[in-house]
Amino acid sequence: MFEKEKLEVIKTGMKLDRYGLIALAGGNVSLRMPTGEILVTPSGMIYEEMVADDVVVMDIDGNIIEGERKPSSDTVGILYILKHRPDLNAVIHTHQPYATAISLIQDEFRADLTTLGNACRGNIKCTPYSSPGSVEMGMDTVEYLGDQLAVILSHHGVNTVGDSLKQALNAAVYLEECARAYLAARACGEIRHLNDEQIQQTVDIYKFVGQGKGEIPEELLKRIPSDPQK
Repeated sequence: MFEKEKLEVIKTGMKLDRYGLIALAGGNVSLRMPTGEILVTPSGMIYEEMVADDVVVMDIDGNIIEGERKPSSDTVGILYILKHRPDLNAVIHTHQPYATAISLIQDEFRADLTTLGNACRGNIKCTPYSSPGSVEMGMDTVEYLGDQLAVILSHHGVNTVGDSLKQALNAAVYLEECARAYLAARACGEIRHLNDEQIQQTVDIYKFVGQGKGEIPEELLKRIPSDPQK
């Protein structure tokens, strides 16, 4: 059942390792099927060693439909997110170090780098501390997520979400890239901020990125000066 999608889940987990967002068996990947079933990576297994049968299939209430492995220890939190955000289909949890470090010094990661607005849809909240493996981890994600695609779990890691694994993975990778740049700058001096309008522009432009169908959004065309000297 869902072998193609299970392999996609595993490949996504391998990319987390490739981009330095996890180590060994850290983190987890979950995907909601169009028919409602949830695919969850198993607990304590290295992604490179997984096969399709290792990915657990369950319903939204946590009843296992297929699979012999123990699902991720964060499953209760994952299911809470998917149950309370029906618009989302993918949840990725990582222990990415640079983004997590931000939660040790502040309550929000402002999108002063355009890539953060692009990939995560704006400023990212840092949640209060909640224990790994707890439903509170999912509850905090839902409470602090808003319209963005990520939250930073204080003292712990990151949850990213999306309508697909690709969207959630992009959010995780680019969040870490921006966190590295931000912390490097912060170590050198005062941060220069984008204003709210500029941040919103970085969110809007990303709607046109990629090879989907569609014309250039009218709100972007309006920003082209009629006077070339301006």
